[in-house]
Amino acid sequence: MTIQKQRIAVLGAGQIGVIIAGMLAEQGHEVTLADASTAQLKHAAGGRFATATVDASDLNALSAFLKDRDIVVSACPYFLNKGIAKVAAETKTHYFDLTEDVATTSYIKELGKTSEAALVPQCGLAPGFICILGADMAARFENVRTIKMRVGALPLYPTNALRYNVTWSVDGLINEYCNPCEIVFDGQPTLVPALEGIESVMIDGVAYEAFNTSGGLGTLTETLAGKVRNMSYKTLRYPGHAEIMKLLLRDLELADDRETMRRILGHSAPFTRKDVVVIFVTGVGERNGRLEEESVVLRYDGNDELGAIQLTTAAGCVAMIELFLAGKLPAKGFVRQEDAALADFLATKAGTRLVREARGVDAAGLAPTVAIKSAA
Repeated sequence: MTIQKQRIAVLGAGQIGVIIAGMLAEQGHEVTLADASTAQLKHAAGGRFATATVDASDLNALSAFLKDRDIVVSACPYFLNKGIAKVAAETKTHYFDLTEDVATTSYIKELGKTSEAALVPQCGLAPGFICILGADMAARFENVRTIKMRVGALPLYPTNALRYNVTWSVDGLINEYCNPCEIVFDGQPTLVPALEGIESVMIDGVAYEAFNTSGGLGTLTETLAGKVRNMSYKTLRYPGHAEIMKLLLRDLELADDRETMRRILGHSAPFTRKDVVVIFVTGVGERNGRLEEESVVLRYDGNDELGAIQLTTAAGCVAMIELFLAGKLPAKGFVRQEDAALADFLATKAGTRLVREARGVDAAGLAPTVAIKSAA
């Protein structure tokens, strides 16, 4: 199917926005990468896309910028996305973002009730790809007892006490460590505190800890409420990380002083492309009268050219744009990640890349024709 070239604006010339702009330009779209910082844009110069200095917090300037665009992708900090989504709805520009923020998504959902444009928040990895995986896992069983989703974006070679390097938005990281976390317990959506529920996880001989973080389930708690008995999302880190973060955020009360927390992480946890992304989804349920378990395990390693979190987040977003342009998502209003069928998602150009670059996999896990590992 031939997709008509679109005029696409990508807002935010950070580590993820630059990759999204490049992927979309490679697919033949007319892409403009915009940022409030001309210095930040200089780092992105030389790509197959144009650049423009636009302050996304200036809604009048943003409206003028979007009036002749078909699609806008926000790779900005979550706190800018309400304004960007509002302008997108007003200018009838189809909207995609990477937010993990629950309140922002609720706001966009309300906008979607009357929007003539499609509003597609929570693209990327978690939320994003993980939600599509979770919905697909639930659909494999006649009665679903448990769905567990675990995702880690980690340095390949940790060197600091946190055993962590910032691989995406510092603001988003702090947000997911501070806000309440949605789960499904005994069939009902409920909230649990972040940084709690610590469990030990061993994957391919590597020890991790997993704990509650906010936003990773996206809208799955609403979509699967009453259909799954228990469902949770937890972030994977190397052991000991959660206790240090609780000391900083709770005992030292830096959850109430996020600017100081932001400076601490900026000084102690620099960005690295030598990272690893681990995805682990497990489902337990009844099938043909028997209780069964299935698991999907994926791993991505970064390199000097492209970090693993850059790949998985950007590809997750671009795959949703491809599905929208192919008519496989709702044409307007609020769109959930789980509105995408997993097989369709993985058949996109970006999804095919996610399949191709996953390490240590065989052919049984995600779909009959997709080479991804399934570990029972």
